[in-house]
Amino acid sequence: MAETNSSPQTAALLLSEPAPGVRLITLNRPDRLNALTRELVAELNETLDRLAADDQCRAVILTGAGRAFCAGQDMHAARARHAQAPSGVIELMFWQEQFAGIGRRLRAMPQLVVAAVNGVGVGAGMALAMTADVRLVAPEARFLVGAVRIGLAGGESGLSYLLPRLVGAGRAFDILLTGRAVDATEAERIGLAQQIVPQEGLVEAAVAYASTVLSNSPYSVRQTKRLIWENLDAASYAAAIELENRTQILATQTEDYPEAVRAFTERRPPVFSGR
Repeated sequence: MAETNSSPQTAALLLSEPAPGVRLITLNRPDRLNALTRELVAELNETLDRLAADDQCRAVILTGAGRAFCAGQDMHAARARHAQAPSGVIELMFWQEQFAGIGRRLRAMPQLVVAAVNGVGVGAGMALAMTADVRLVAPEARFLVGAVRIGLAGGESGLSYLLPRLVGAGRAFDILLTGRAVDATEAERIGLAQQIVPQEGLVEAAVAYASTVLSNSPYSVRQTKRLIWENLDAASYAAAIELENRTQILATQTEDYPEAVRAFTERRPPVFSGR
């Protein structure tokens, strides 16, 4: 896999290009189950900002090195930092927003985002997977938010918003209030995951999935993602239809739409230009 980041990479975050238009982000702290430090959060946010603005990037895959996807915040690093210099409320709020900002970036970026969940996703790590557009999971994957067990609220990095929309309010109450783990089989059954894929072929399956999506019109993929996320918050059915109508009419004005119509009538694959 060729590296696509020309700036020096830290060992904690790897960026590669496994297929044209596809970027693979690997959280690379396997000895700490890819737990998030402040430094890793800052680098991940910067990387997502850069990819969101990259016209050559059409899909982003997020995975973890080793046996975990992401174990949430690195509590050992946080405890050590607190022992040296306790953070005040302003600093704590800043970093809380930086942690939550990862998910906001994943949701807002125009590219398809696929989470290849290779192992446990805890707290903010679970939220990363939930904010992706699609989740493929290994049999070893488990999702867990144990915040209620340590005196914190179960809503973290957008989970109180995302989880009910993915699995329904009843299941979200159960998962967040008990702090229990959701394994790969249950995740697929309740809609947290699209597919269970053997660990050794997980990233390849995510790349294949992304490539299938990217065979469609670039405008269509970007705007379909936008429509789904926006209409999750639509004030009404009429408001959702209004956004769909405008988006659809704009689509007819792209060069790719008549090309798709010609390809259909000529019974050949379309050649999209992204214009």
